[in-house]
Amino acid sequence: MRPEATWLFVPGNVPRRFAKAAAAGADAVVIDLEDAVRPEDKDTARAETLRWLTGGGQAWVRLNAAGTPWSDADIDAVAGASGLLGVLVPKAEDPAALAALSARLGTDTAVVALVETAAGLHRVHDVAAAPGVTRLAFGALDLAADLGADDTAEAMLFARSTIVLASRVAGLPPPIDGVTTVIDDADAVTTAARYARSVGFRGKLCIHPAQIGPAARGLTPGADEIAWAREVLQAAGGSAGAVTGPDGRMIDKPVLDRAHAILRP
Repeated sequence: MRPEATWLFVPGNVPRRFAKAAAAGADAVVIDLEDAVRPEDKDTARAETLRWLTGGGQAWVRLNAAGTPWSDADIDAVAGASGLLGVLVPKAEDPAALAALSARLGTDTAVVALVETAAGLHRVHDVAAAPGVTRLAFGALDLAADLGADDTAEAMLFARSTIVLASRVAGLPPPIDGVTTVIDDADAVTTAARYARSVGFRGKLCIHPAQIGPAARGLTPGADEIAWAREVLQAAGGSAGAVTGPDGRMIDKPVLDRAHAILRP
């Protein structure tokens, strides 16, 4: 079963959008208690989120970062809520804090750790192995700001590659890429998602329903890839290492594995 690909954020203090987000077609909906909510609206957002989660709605919740004035109240509000699918933890960088969070939420609550600080990236292998962590996600904008670097694909390649590696070593699903801030440029969203997929990501955070379709397209194998994979499997005929593929290269096990992965439903 493939992990969730498109993740749609909805502000926690705008409950009229919860149902719309749930029907928008994303693989996962994330009610945001952090960046999308002003400090003076945190209590309202928390109450509306809990009302949704206990009234038949389901969602993930992005908590406020550990050490902020709102973190503990966020955890207390959502812990044990029937509709809680899991939490996203911003600025994850302390494995001990993640373990403590998992204990408070219950070990069966999934935790997606957002790697978006220099400290988080430095400790990403420990973060990935922390109790409760089921997947990593990347916050390029926050990391770039923390480093004083550009947030271009080239500048952030080292971070993305490190997160993909840590996910694989820890046995987690491939990570989730961060948001693309343009909303009305579908091609830009698809291009960003396609690039993230090319370096090992299999998910994308979205900030508007209009981004869901373009992100999904970028995360899905294209027609050329599918055609290549089918030609490889046809040429191999169930074996590896003894035949030449459609691109003139020997078909060995890694090539077959890639072809099977592309065609896997």
